[in-house]
Order: sequence, then structure tokens, then C-alpha cells
Amino acid sequence: MDRLEAREPSRGSRRTGPGPFIVLCLFALVPALVLYGVFAFADGRDDDNMAAPPPPSTIVDPPLPEEPLANGMLSFRRMPAVISRDANVDEFVSAVAGFTPELNERSCVAVSVDGQQVGAQNPDIAVIPASTQKIIVAAAALELLGDDHTYTTRVVAPAAPVNGVVNGNLVLVGGGDPVLSSDWYPTSNLERRPVFNQTSLDTLADRVSEAGITQINGSVVGDGGRYDDEFFAPGWGNGVAGLEGGPYDAVLVNDARVLGEDRRADEPNSAAAREFTRLLRDRGIVVSGEGLAGSASSLDSQTDIAMIDSAPLTAIVEEMLTNSDNNTAELLVKEIGVEVSPDAGGTRQAGLDAIAELLAEWDIDMTNIVLSDGSGLSMENRLTCAALLTVLQRSGPDDTIGAALPVAGESGTLSDVFIDHAVAGRLLGKTGTLNNPPFNADPPAVKALAGYLPIDGGGAVEYALVLNGPTISDQSEYRPVWDSFADVLDTYPSGPSPADLGIIG
Repeated sequence: MDRLEAREPSRGSRRTGPGPFIVLCLFALVPALVLYGVFAFADGRDDDNMAAPPPPSTIVDPPLPEEPLANGMLSFRRMPAVISRDANVDEFVSAVAGFTPELNERSCVAVSVDGQQVGAQNPDIAVIPASTQKIIVAAAALELLGDDHTYTTRVVAPAAPVNGVVNGNLVLVGGGDPVLSSDWYPTSNLERRPVFNQTSLDTLADRVSEAGITQINGSVVGDGGRYDDEFFAPGWGNGVAGLEGGPYDAVLVNDARVLGEDRRADEPNSAAAREFTRLLRDRGIVVSGEGLAGSASSLDSQTDIAMIDSAPLTAIVEEMLTNSDNNTAELLVKEIGVEVSPDAGGTRQAGLDAIAELLAEWDIDMTNIVLSDGSGLSMENRLTCAALLTVLQRSGPDDTIGAALPVAGESGTLSDVFIDHAVAGRLLGKTGTLNNPPFNADPPAVKALAGYLPIDGGGAVEYALVLNGPTISDQSEYRPVWDSFADVLDTYPSGPSPADLGIIG
């Protein structure tokens, strides 16, 4: 019998009923209600018998709170989760403490329940986070750009077309949309995890046709000038650039792929132009030149022909976290740079500086933190488990970030992980992996997992586990640690859950 089968009976026996806790809660509530009644009666008597109040000019109204609580601290809806947490945390602290010795001195773990820390090992040491870096980028993007932020891709001409003819180049102006795709791309099997929530380049081509364009006496030009021309982040290991991430720019189509071309393009702007040229020709539009990279600023004047908006940022973040999309992460960093420092020219560094400033505002100790890229592919990144946990605590499993994380045994990068474990279908987590050969030299390999385990009836366990070690990315080495950690997370709650206690409301 395996560990899971052996554990089930004992776990079921601990949940025979919430009776003692309900009685305890009722005993605690009765005095509070009596005191409240006495206070209300006394308060009414005071109003009736006090001397006349001073003139209105001497009365100073107390300031209103900036963000009043949506629910009272003692509301019945909140009480089951609070009581359950208080009743179960002590045992959970012991369970987490029993796990921490499994980590080496270069790895870290931090765990909390509804923001209340219950255990940690090396939470403040700087570790290589791999793709858990995307949690930081997602949180910063939602904060600095806003949930409703969209990307706009435009098509412009040097002048209004005459009888459907554009004399000169037609420019595809990129707005930084990381999921701009032809309709064939998501089903192409060219990527391990196909793009979703994409913006259709085919629809944009349709709109050019619907605008009456029949001929272009020039070329289609791809303009990525919203960002700088750094197509790959520094610090990436051998064999990463062009395979795991990049090239990317403000106009990126199909992750720099063109239908009919064998390899990913070296230059994303011209690749986008070639793909858009193909789509226009498929619609019967004559294009005399071949796609190339350039800038709309070279035109003496500009006339808008068509445009298309992306889905809101919440959908972009969902695609990034579920698929661990490296290009999306890097372009989000550059878009943050444009938003916060428009004069910087859409650079990676401007975006990272803005993210670092935001983390500091969130009271995260930045002493040992290094932000080198957005995707986590860089071996120069350094985060702490404490920082990851703090960011996770600002959100929750039902918010944008939590809802976008892969589900154990079901979706994204966790679709084949914890399939037969009790946390399957429940645990939400962002994975991170770096192999970084050679194994006998630094930097070490990485295997990371960070996210939430929602609690039935309300609340969640927040966790961050980042393993660094020479061969830690080998499944035989990290999976026993992950399985043991999942066992620990599954012990909470050991007593009544919020759902059990919910009947008192």
C-alpha cells in the first residue's frame, strides 16, 4: 500500500464532526452578544440624558477609512475560515517543520495560511527562481498596467488609398501584443503548449480587405519601434535563445514563425511582415514587395487602415502563467517600462526597475534580489521564498493570478504532476525548471513550485518552494521532495475545515 492509500483512513477519522468546535464558538459568541446589548442600552441612555452637545463649530468628524472593510471582522461569513485556521494551524506548523530538513542549504521554502506564516526554511536566502519569476511579473503588470489594459496593433498607410490602391508601404505597427497569432498557429503543434486567448492576425487582415484595399504598390513593413531592439535577455544559458524564448519585439506574430518557413525567424519584425503579406495575398490583395522590418515614422504622413485590440491583460496573464510563456513575460516587462518610463524607449531594464520599486513598496526586502529578465530563463535572477510568498499573499486562489495558475494533474505545466495524489485537481502552482549544464559547476539547476492550495469553505495555503542544486532538475531527485511537500500541504486542515464550520453561519 502506498503512502496515499495508507493516509486516507486516518485523515477521514480526524473529520468525524465539528461538534466541539461549534460548542466552543457558541460559548465565545454568547458573552460577546450580551456585552454588545449592554453597550447598546448604555449608549442609548447616554444619548437621552447627556447635556446638550457643544455648538456644531466645535465638532470635528473623525476621518473616514480610505478602504473600509467589505465585511466586518466578526461577520458570520468570515468566522468559519478564521476559527478553522486558528484550530488547525498548530498541527500544520509541526507538519511543515518536519518537512524542512529535506532541503539543502541552497534551497528555500515558505508556507502560510491566509497570510499567517506557519513555517519556513532559508526564506531570505537568494535563490535562482526559474519560471516562478513570472508570478512577480504578473503581479506587477496587473498593478502597474491595470486589469483592463489591452494591446492595439495598427495598420497604417502613407496616404488614403485611391480606388483601393495604396501607393507606398503598408506598415504593421506593433503595440507589444505577445499573443498576436495567425489562426493556424495554435493548432500547429509547434509549441509544447499552444497559445490561447490569442489576438487573430487573420481578423486584422480581414479588416484591411474590408477597408477596400485591393493593391499595395510597396511592401508590408513590420514596425516594432514601441520597444527597443533587444530580442533576447542576457544571462540565458546555452541553447535557450531562439528555442525557449525570443526573438521578440513590439510586433511579434506566431512567436516569430511564418507559415511555410522551416525555422523560427531571427528577426521578429520582418517575420511578422512576411506572415501578414501572406494573409493579405490569400485575400486577393496584390502586394508588390516582400515583407521587411521598418518604421511608420519614416512615412511623411499616416492614414489608419485597420486595427485590432487584444483581450484584456487578465487574459494575457492567464496565458503566460498557464503555459509558462517566456515571450509573453518578456514583453510584459517592456510594456511596464513604457508605462512607467515612457522616455526610456520600452526597455527591459526600465520595466525591471519599475518592478523592483513596486516590490519595495510592498515591503519586500530587496537586499539580495536581482531581477534580470521577466521569464526566469536568466541564471542571473535571484529571488527569495519570502518575496514570492509576500506576492502570493497579496492575491488569492480566486483572483487573477490564482485562477491563472496550472492545476495539479489537470492543466498547463502541472497537467502530468500529482496525478494520483490527494492534491490533484486542487493544488494551484507555477512551476520553474532550469537545467544549466554542466551539473558539476555553478550555477545550479532549479526546480521550483509556488502557488496556493485552496481550502474547502474558504481560505488557502500559500506556499513557495524553490530547489537549487547541481542535479535537482532530475525527476528522480526533485519528485520525492515535491511529493513529500504535497503530503504536508494536504495535512491542512487536520481538524474542521471552514466548510465544516460554515453551518454556524
